Order: sequence, then C-alpha cells, then structure tokens
Amino acid sequence: MCGIVGAVAQRDVAEILLEGLRRLEYRGYDSAGMAIVNQATELNRLRRLGKVAELADALKLEPLAGGTGIAHTRWATHGEPSERNAHPHVSNGDIAVVHNGIIENHEFLREKLKKQGYEFISETDTEVIVHLIHSVRQHTSSLLEAVQQTVKQLEGAYGMVAMDRRDPSRLIGARSGSPLVIGVGIGERFFASDQLALLPVTRRFIYLEEGDVAEITRDKIDIYDQSGKPVQREESESTVTHDASDKGKFRHYMLKEIYEQPDSIINTLEGRLTDKQVIEASFGHEAHDIFSNVESIQIIACGTSYHAGLVARYWFESIAGVQCNVEIASEFRYRKSVVPKNCLFVTISQSGETADTLAALRLAKEQGYMASLAICNVPGSSLVRESDLAFMTRAGAEIGVASTKAFTTQLVSFLMLVAAIGRYQGMSAEMEAEIVKALKELPNHLNHVLQLADDIEQLAEDFSEKHHSLFLGRGNQYPIAMEGALKLKEISYIHAEAYAAGELKHGPLALIDTDMPVVVVAPNNDLLEKLKSNMEEVRARGGQLYVFADQATQLKGGEGVKVMYIEHVHEVVAPIIFTVPLQLLSYYVAIIKGTDVDQPRNLAKSVTVE
Repeated sequence: MCGIVGAVAQRDVAEILLEGLRRLEYRGYDSAGMAIVNQATELNRLRRLGKVAELADALKLEPLAGGTGIAHTRWATHGEPSERNAHPHVSNGDIAVVHNGIIENHEFLREKLKKQGYEFISETDTEVIVHLIHSVRQHTSSLLEAVQQTVKQLEGAYGMVAMDRRDPSRLIGARSGSPLVIGVGIGERFFASDQLALLPVTRRFIYLEEGDVAEITRDKIDIYDQSGKPVQREESESTVTHDASDKGKFRHYMLKEIYEQPDSIINTLEGRLTDKQVIEASFGHEAHDIFSNVESIQIIACGTSYHAGLVARYWFESIAGVQCNVEIASEFRYRKSVVPKNCLFVTISQSGETADTLAALRLAKEQGYMASLAICNVPGSSLVRESDLAFMTRAGAEIGVASTKAFTTQLVSFLMLVAAIGRYQGMSAEMEAEIVKALKELPNHLNHVLQLADDIEQLAEDFSEKHHSLFLGRGNQYPIAMEGALKLKEISYIHAEAYAAGELKHGPLALIDTDMPVVVVAPNNDLLEKLKSNMEEVRARGGQLYVFADQATQLKGGEGVKVMYIEHVHEVVAPIIFTVPLQLLSYYVAIIKGTDVDQPRNLAKSVTVE
C-alpha cells in the first residue's frame, strides 16, 4: 500500500518517476505527488488529489526538471485524501520525504516539533518525519547522519526516502516494516517500494533488510545496518517479464488476470512434479528434514490468502492426516497461544510484505515453532527471506486489487504441500498420484470454465439492483463461498456474506426474501444431499438461488433457481475450479454497477501497515 519511487541520474527523472507511479498505482490511488531538485538547487513539488493521471496532466502544464527526485502514490492512513496530505512532504523548503507505513508516536513527536517552531500543514504522520529530519540535520554533517538519528526516534513502520535540495547528488532510504528496494542502473541509482516500478530502467536490484539505511548517488551505494555499521546486501537480477502497463485485449487488469490463471498454474507446477509425485525439494533444500518431522501445521494469513489457508486445512486433515490450525495474522499476533510439538508455521502472502503476516512470522520464531514456510509470489520479499523454507507461486505480477490468479496459485501450492507432507503421514502413493494427475489436468479444466463467461455475464444482470447477497458452501467449498463474497463486496460494493450452508437455520434464514440473491457452490461430493436440503430451505422462503453446480450433480433449475453447470473434475481440485466462476460473477456485476474494478474505493493491493 502506497508507492515510492526515487531517482538520482544525469538525465531528467520526472518521466521515470511518473512511470514508476503508474506501475505502483494499484498500491494506492488517493493522491500522488513528485518533488525534484533542479539545476539551480531549487526544490519544486507538484501534488494532486486522485489518481496518477491527475498528476501527469498537471506535469504537462507545470513540468519539473532535474536529475534528483522522489515521488509517491498514496493510500490514506492518517488524514483524509487531499492535496495537502499528499506526499512528498517538505520542511522549510529544504528537505522532502516520501513514506509508506505508520509512525505510532507521531503525536508525541508533533508536539515536540511544534515547540521548536515547526508548522504542520497536513494531518499526516509523515510530516513529523520530514520536520524531524530537518531539525536533526542542523546539527549533523550529512543527510545520511540526520536520517540515521531520526529513525532512532521513530516507533512504527516505515519505508521512506529523503532528499535535501542543498545536496541533490544523493538520496537516503530507510526501511523498517515496509519494503524498500534499490535499483542499480548505469550511472544512475533508484529507490522504490516494489521492483515493478523500476523495470523500465533496470533489472538489477538490492533489497534492504530490516533496519537498513542506504545512501545512493549516481555511481555509488552505501548501506548501513540498524547499528550503523556498513554492510553489503546481495544484488539480484529480476526475471519478471510482466508489463504492468499492458492490459492487452482486456478492459481491466482483473479480467486479464482471471484469464491468465491456466497459464499461471502451469508456471506454478513447472519442474515441480514427476509423473506421480510432488518434488519435495521445490520447497527448499531442507524440506525433507523438516517435513519428515511435522506433526501439525499452523497457517497464518490475511484476506484472500486466509481463505486459501482455510481450504488447505480441509486438505491437510482429510488427505494428509495432519492436524491443522488456520488463523488471521492480526489476531494471532495479539493473543497468547500454545505452540504444538513439531509444528510447521506456514505463512501465505501475495506480496511477502503484508505487515501483520510478517509480524506473526517474527513472533513465531520467538515462540519456538519447529520451522517456517512461506508461500509467496514475490522472490526476495521479506517473508521469503525470513522463512526457513519458501515456495514461490509464480503467479506473475497481479495488478488488480481484487486477487484472482494469486489465490488460485496459492491453492495449487497448498495442494502440492499437502502431498509432500502427506507421504510422511501414511498417505498412499496412489493418492499422491491422483493429486498429481488432477493438478496436471487443472489448466485445461480452467479453460473450459472460462468459456462460461458470456453466460455468467448474463447472470450478473440479476444483481444490478441488489444491495445484499449470501454465498453458501459446505466442506472445503465454504472458504470458496467466503472468497466469492469477498470478491463481490470488494469490487461491486454489494454487501455480501458467506455461510456454511448448514448454518442457515441458525440465523441467516431470517434474511431470505425475494430481494436476497443466494449464490451456492455445489460440487458432486458426499455433502451434496445435505446441500440440497439447505437449498430447499432457501426456496421455501422465496429466496432466489444461483447455483454453480458440477454437471454430475444433475441439479435442475426452475422457479427461483438458476443453475450454471461446471465441468466435472476430481474432488480434490474442485475448490480451485469453483473459484473462477465466482470471480467472473463479481467482475461482471461490478461492470454493471459501474464501479472501478481494478482500483476499488478505500482499498490497496499490498497492506504493509497494521
């Protein structure tokens, strides 16, 4: 959430910064801004409320020239979206700062700085940082030293970049709890909160570690750890090929990413399966030693990733015979918990920088879990670097805020993990071979589901005037119903709830009437007859049912019931298959409602604050 770009170069950097913001806009789009030091060492700043396009239009009228600059696209935490709250923030015309994260002691620091005579223009916690750096800079020999002393006074999370107009040859970056990466060019250096922002100008990156402060100039990089000692951080080359600015033939990134799911899953599976087995080493060199000792699993995640974990719990317990707990990261980290013996701590995050999930991992290490495994889409992210084992989903860059291909590749990753651990728990070789076969067939089945798009678009018309909806599922389809409800509320703003279908009679039936659409996922499994009874409970009360059913169920449509048939698949991969029509339903409802599909209000892609 929020996007940072900074550059030190011999050429004008405004277009580099602007393109970086465009590529990061999915992380925040309340406002955007840029500050550049020109050849006369004047600091010029331009900010606009709204999306990056507003800033781009303003730059056409008021161009900014210079080789050193910083830019930011904001997702509001402190202070409403407004131009005065937009970054960069400036102190006394000299120091400019862009910042991601939350400074928890900002009120104390604000009062302290006011007593020193600093005037606050915005409502943000970030303005505290820039004034504090300015204050400290008066008594230090360099901007680097001023930032190093400043961060010692900050409590909370930050990824930030600071610039001093009096010394435009350098930028200073610092990270604690919020990601920051250095881009290495030829005669130019960059900062960004995500490598995606810098792919047009470099593919060489250095990821800062927790507590690092870095100084970049056009031809030099100096990094210091939390204690102030110089350190070397490994440089890596990005292999990302996705162009975030290209929707191709699709109207929205979300639709493009829905259709990319068959290929994304092929990428997830590539090189990780034999004819009948999951290749254990795909999870890391120490996977054998760790998996052979696992007695239980603790899964930690947030949002959509949490739903993936809930599906995985069913798989771990029913297929692998391993006890599994799943918890929301923000709850886990603030309660006392008992650490089971030989428990594998599994975290899931698309970005690998989700603040609550990362904090939960660090807490787990203190508590003494046997080992940790990260399932993630971003190599080099904090979650990956800090875990004992890591499994990359290879979904490719996901730009739409509502997760699609990241979710289905997480489910595929979990099913592979279930197979890998299950072989140590007495799971038969035949069962593992069935899982492998089902996974290999999955991309083809997904392509068949995508062919239902036109029919689902027509179905979506029924939701055009609705304000509420229910989603129902049983067993491992209940979390899929939860994910379907989340997608609908995220992008169409229709209030949606999911229930385990058997819970209808314990309260939710009171909501059923002709204005409440009820979406049901109905695979052909041993819970089908129970699910049919729950559907009859809805029909008897005048509810309108929209059923996505395995064609083998032979469920019939009729008055108050519309059935969309899904190609029959192996039960083990059914949750993945049934996810896709719910994604399409949400997408087309949002189109009808006229909402912003890729950038829904109040949301951002990667939540790097609590």
